[in-house]
Amino acid sequence: MTNTAESAQPDGRSTRWNDHKEQRRARILDAALDAVNEGGADIGVQQIAERADVPRSVVYRIFKDRADLDEQLRVRILDMMMSDLTPTLTPAGTVGDTISRAVHTYLQWIVKYPRLHHFLGKGSPSTRTTGSKVVGSKVVTGTKTAIAVQLGNLLGAILASRGKPSKIADPLAFGLIGLVDVSVNRWLSQPGSDVSSTELADFLELSIWQVLDGNLRRMGIDITLETPISEL
Repeated sequence: MTNTAESAQPDGRSTRWNDHKEQRRARILDAALDAVNEGGADIGVQQIAERADVPRSVVYRIFKDRADLDEQLRVRILDMMMSDLTPTLTPAGTVGDTISRAVHTYLQWIVKYPRLHHFLGKGSPSTRTTGSKVVGSKVVTGTKTAIAVQLGNLLGAILASRGKPSKIADPLAFGLIGLVDVSVNRWLSQPGSDVSSTELADFLELSIWQVLDGNLRRMGIDITLETPISEL
């Protein structure tokens, strides 16, 4: 009679195949990221396969389709971006320092990797539409939502510490994230724009501050750009 514990052990061949598959998956995603960073979102699966040194058929054995490849590539790009951006989402110094650090870090990443940022919103041509309906990315939407929620929690804590209702914190946070997102995407869509990245950063810093200041002041909370975060 076969021992139950022994029969539950994974097959060694299966484990080796899973490891091999994961290695190939990582190599394909690395190749796709490099290809998009160098040539833009129009890169084809064949070109990605050649960069990864695997047959094209292997790409479709590891990824369900091009949409799956694109979405997993977005995860890789977001991980790369958030490794730079996440530290700036923890407030430090003054209010002005915190706003400036987050804005400048984000814009510096975009200026350094404009094609990767474009891919986050658009993907490859083959996955931009299904029929006539534009397909969105769950991972990109989820990341924006997570950042907005974190900001909302911070604003809510500030309001609560001053004895104010925190219900405005959530729409205020999502409004600020939307302001930055739409402004940056519009700027990137106009390569010949006369607005420099420095000017855009100045605009965003001022706009974020004015939205915050206006709403907090209306609730009787008076802070300045020089207010230390520790006081909040």
